[in-house]
Amino acid sequence: MDGLERLPAERAQEARSGGAAGPREALPAAYGRLGRPVLSGALLLLAVLLLFVVVRLPWSGDLGMHAAVLERLRADPLHPGNPLVDRDTPSPYYSPWTLFQALAARATGWGTFRVLRVAGLAGLLLLGTGVAAFVRTFSRARGAVALALLCVLFLYGVRLFAWSGVPALTSLALTVAYPSTFALGLCLHVWALLRRALAGRWALRGFLGTGALLALVLLVHQFTGAVAVLGSVAVLLGARPVPDRALWWRTGAAALLAGTVVLCWPYYPFTALLGGGGLDLIHRPLYAHLPQRLCLLVPGAAALVARWRRDRRDPLALLCAGGALVFAAGGLSGHYAWGRVLPAVVLPAQIALAVEVAEAVRGRRDGMQGEGARRGRGAAVAVTAVALLAGAWTQAGVLSYVVHREALPPPLRQARAPALWPGFRWAAARVPKGQTVMTDDYVALRALPAYGPYTVAPAYPDLFLPDEARRREATRRYYAPDTTRAERLAILEEYGARWVLQKSGRPGLPADDPALRRAARGPSGLTLWEVVRPDCCSGGRRGR
Repeated sequence: MDGLERLPAERAQEARSGGAAGPREALPAAYGRLGRPVLSGALLLLAVLLLFVVVRLPWSGDLGMHAAVLERLRADPLHPGNPLVDRDTPSPYYSPWTLFQALAARATGWGTFRVLRVAGLAGLLLLGTGVAAFVRTFSRARGAVALALLCVLFLYGVRLFAWSGVPALTSLALTVAYPSTFALGLCLHVWALLRRALAGRWALRGFLGTGALLALVLLVHQFTGAVAVLGSVAVLLGARPVPDRALWWRTGAAALLAGTVVLCWPYYPFTALLGGGGLDLIHRPLYAHLPQRLCLLVPGAAALVARWRRDRRDPLALLCAGGALVFAAGGLSGHYAWGRVLPAVVLPAQIALAVEVAEAVRGRRDGMQGEGARRGRGAAVAVTAVALLAGAWTQAGVLSYVVHREALPPPLRQARAPALWPGFRWAAARVPKGQTVMTDDYVALRALPAYGPYTVAPAYPDLFLPDEARRREATRRYYAPDTTRAERLAILEEYGARWVLQKSGRPGLPADDPALRRAARGPSGLTLWEVVRPDCCSGGRRGR
């Protein structure tokens, strides 16, 4: 029974029994005595690990993009321009959260990566407290929150799943400083507040506050905003008692406020994102290897079915069903970006399993008496423990982000984890902020803007960059073997590229070309060249 919805008769029965376990409840009581210290110890170790991750800030993914956003905002908070290329365009990465970070950086003088570490710590705290707040609206059982946190970190599959907005332990280690982590934590708080507002018949200002937080989620990370909207709808449809007209009016006012705030945000037109394409290709991998990536969610799916059989309007079941429909529609229609609603599928299953197991151990579910019920409780605990151990073993490679593999026990040295990227400080130290680099290196395109330089072509699809395709084609032509020297120089001049970063042996201007001067050598055969031809690269095309 939901923590907000328990009947007075049930509370009276609990008071008469004193909460003590009788002979038939000895098994779940034993689980409780053993399980709580184990859960607490596991969470403490994970908290320490994640704190070390925040300090290390491992880099393998979009961290460079988010650092570039802070670089542009701290340089010019009102007109930051495109975060990756030298053009004056809007960007959906300029959100209230990133603006706050940039202003904090300007006020304190902190470097971009120090600010990102603080943002990572804030995101962790918000995510952890968000899970706790949402779970407590369903159960007050001791251990429910701790078990839910473990499920959220570990219950995925036997194949690594690292993606922004998906809070698996490995994924979280790589995305802890991303806006998606902050937004997901805030999303869980929004759901918890909405459930409490409906159950407690809050006044209008309470609903408006929840609507303002929902707008913040939508602006900070639009994909997580879609998850937040799906969850809010599920909470509304599953509310008990059914909201009356007054509550519906307050909910409508909150939705109107959220929409108004989103539409009035000045840094980018939110509505342009609704019909924007170009993101489907990079999201296609979300639909690959799903059985291996999500197989450990089977116990959570069973918990959702049990909840749905007791209550056809259970919010967790409704959220999972809604998320699964959108996810499936994205796969069938080729709109693979819709797959970013995956947290709406996995989070309800993880939380449902934690709540069901915690409540079963406490022995308060209707019909949970007798030998069969005791065996069922024992089986639920055992299956959950096995699934969590399997998930923890699958993601054990995350330890290598904070400890050298040689220092790990032999069984853990071979644990898999996404490889970390090399740093580019050696190149960024020579390139002044705001100058443009020509490169087609995969990692360099994603890393160099973190330190202040621009690149000719953006590393990621950009709905608001009108010449994106032209820039990509220019970069391709520059490194094409049959491109003439005059064409290469013309490309550098057109985009104001004062620097060239390329790997030895790759096509491009040769090392002895008089238009180039070697500036620095890096790892993996990369060399940074300064363009010194007097009539080349006289300026960029930002067009302010």
